[in-house]
Amino acid sequence: MRKRLVAGNWKMNGSRAANKALLEAIVSGIAGDAEVECTVCAPYPYLAEVAEALQGTFVSWGAQNVSEHAQGAYTGEVSAPMLAEFGCRYVIVGHSERRQQYGETDTEVALKFCAVQANAMTPILCVGESLEDREAGRTEATVGRQLAAVLGKAGIAAFAGAVIAYEPVWAIGTGRTASPEQAQAVHAFLRARVLPETRVLYGGSVKVANAAAMFAMPDVDGGLIGGASLAADEFLGILRAARRKG
Repeated sequence: MRKRLVAGNWKMNGSRAANKALLEAIVSGIAGDAEVECTVCAPYPYLAEVAEALQGTFVSWGAQNVSEHAQGAYTGEVSAPMLAEFGCRYVIVGHSERRQQYGETDTEVALKFCAVQANAMTPILCVGESLEDREAGRTEATVGRQLAAVLGKAGIAAFAGAVIAYEPVWAIGTGRTASPEQAQAVHAFLRARVLPETRVLYGGSVKVANAAAMFAMPDVDGGLIGGASLAADEFLGILRAARRKG
């Protein structure tokens, strides 16, 4: 059985004081609960402090992006070896905001995926369609193309140790969300193209109000949580919803 994963993506939010309070509340709230894996992906400047705060707890940590290059004249970039040296476990690659706002291509995302795995970390590969794609019936074509770019570079065996996050772009930060049935259909499509053990998360405006229904779907293995991961009560509620009943 695939162990569920709830990953918080803080995006460009946080402060030293706010992060400390948030992490203390999360750690306290899930102490002794190992049924659902929990990780938080923080902005680069805070990663060392987050790592120290989470040492010896049930919560791991990750980064929100990485360079495809190992070193060199790439001012402002952070490499996979740098992250690995600090004990980073997860790295988000190909988030829709990176694809849309910074023009990351499928090929660049695939190279980042490979760089993360080459340094013994776990990539969280984001795929998803725009509202225009969905309304035109191109959802499977879009996410299939994004996934195929990584499969072409890394091979299917790489997905034994990887995570996919399906994030419908039209449901990120908009207050809208895919129905559980819509999410399940795309998750099933993705799972058929990778490995049975690959975890596939849902990442479109997950909240306590919709988490239980979403996680009840057979191919939804948890969530990539954006805004709700910044509020301890909300994030803990999502974690509780991810626990399997019975």
